[in-house]
Amino acid sequence: MLCVLARRMFVSGQNMRKLSLIIYIITLMKNLLTTILAFSLAAATAAAQNRMSLEEAIHAARHQSVEALEARQAFISTYWAYRSYKASKLPSVYLYGDIMNFDRSLTLLQNPEDGSLKYVSSNNLQNGVGLQINQNVTLTGGTLSVFSDLSRIDQFGGSKSLTWYSRPVTVSYYQPLFTYNQFKWDKKIEPKEYEKGKRDYLEAMEGITINVVYAYHNLLLAKMNNDISQSNFENSGNMLRIARERLQLGNVTKAEYLQLELRMLNDSIAINETAVQVREAQMVLNSLLGYDESFEVVPQISEELPDVRMDYDLVMQKSIENSSYSLDNQLNLLYAESNVAVAKASRGFSFALNARFGMSQTGSEFPQAYKNLLDQETVGVTFSIPIFDWGLGKGKVQKAKAAQEVVKAQVQQYENDYRRQMYTAVSQFNNQRQQCMVSQKAMRIASERYELTMHRFKEGNATVTDLNMAQTENDSAVRQYVSDVSNFWTFYYRLRQYTLYDFIKGEDLEIDVNEMIF
Repeated sequence: MLCVLARRMFVSGQNMRKLSLIIYIITLMKNLLTTILAFSLAAATAAAQNRMSLEEAIHAARHQSVEALEARQAFISTYWAYRSYKASKLPSVYLYGDIMNFDRSLTLLQNPEDGSLKYVSSNNLQNGVGLQINQNVTLTGGTLSVFSDLSRIDQFGGSKSLTWYSRPVTVSYYQPLFTYNQFKWDKKIEPKEYEKGKRDYLEAMEGITINVVYAYHNLLLAKMNNDISQSNFENSGNMLRIARERLQLGNVTKAEYLQLELRMLNDSIAINETAVQVREAQMVLNSLLGYDESFEVVPQISEELPDVRMDYDLVMQKSIENSSYSLDNQLNLLYAESNVAVAKASRGFSFALNARFGMSQTGSEFPQAYKNLLDQETVGVTFSIPIFDWGLGKGKVQKAKAAQEVVKAQVQQYENDYRRQMYTAVSQFNNQRQQCMVSQKAMRIASERYELTMHRFKEGNATVTDLNMAQTENDSAVRQYVSDVSNFWTFYYRLRQYTLYDFIKGEDLEIDVNEMIF
């Protein structure tokens, strides 16, 4: 179209000026459109990419990952188990009764005068209601009950009658003797199980954090490798052009030129390989953070590390106070002791005390059932003693005691191993922080050396071998620093997992139960 306009305006200088103006306007519009498209593309890219610090990644994983959900549900289950235990210590109230309980049958009766037996017809309708309160007694393992009830019996048949039967107040107590007291052991075990549930949750969160640290820095390293590959490819191209000119001048040998060309080919292959690694690392991190695969995280390198140095005594103190490790040992010992108590109680000896005290009355009319109340008492002991069990009960007790001794020995061994594990973890962290400082300085030196070597190569004062060596050292230094930073945070959060203590803030890790449950 532009050519057609040019032919039409070619006849005069005025038309030429118009043509120039049109060309200028078209060019201006083209540049404007290109600028708009570039900004739009940049905005879209920025929207797709999300710069995220390590702390932000950890926060996302703790709140929306599948592992975090599993940890929360595990704690919620422990919480309601503890609530059930607490409820078992409180009085329970029951409403009970019979409604329209009709009975038509033959009943065998004996004449008290002559002892003769005969069957009589029974036709009656029973209705009743009662209220009962039960209270478990933790100290003794017994059960105290208080109840009140009222029944009405309507007799049909030859002689119709109506009877009211009331028990306004009745107190009963059941006490097993020389047996296993479940309430006593629940009082010792259940609070520790609940506390362990809270600590397990906090430790699970720290475990998630450790996984995020590894995946985050793995992605960071993959992106750095990809950037390094692209930068090396560009630098190799520039150096190859310089080498080609020098080859013609005889300043570079054919072997050196081929070496540089091979380096450029390897850099081009590395770009594709590292791009795949970036994608894989991104998908792993997204899975931990609870994002889909379209979400692109742009990790950031930690330039400044916290000035923290671990003290072994403090770590051991906080580990004993806060971690689930000490509770695990306590619970293992309690369960072993409880199993011995169960074995002793199951040897066959059974004694139980039953006692009941109350008031009752009957009457043909409702008010009569509550007048001139008569007292009633029932007290008795039931027992069962095995005569011959052929050593079965004794065998159960000895087996439980042997298992208890094994648990005691294991707990002692676990404590020794745990102390050694804590010492190693503290040493690793303290050494790693020093290692990060060294590798950071080495990275800066290697980068500066690489830049100087490239400058010398451009001036003809460095060989291809020098350039390749400087590039390799620079790449290695960058990767080493990222690896050291990753290990630093891994060691730090592992110590947090062991101790449930924030060494940076100087405070214990806590769990907000109300926020999680309600």
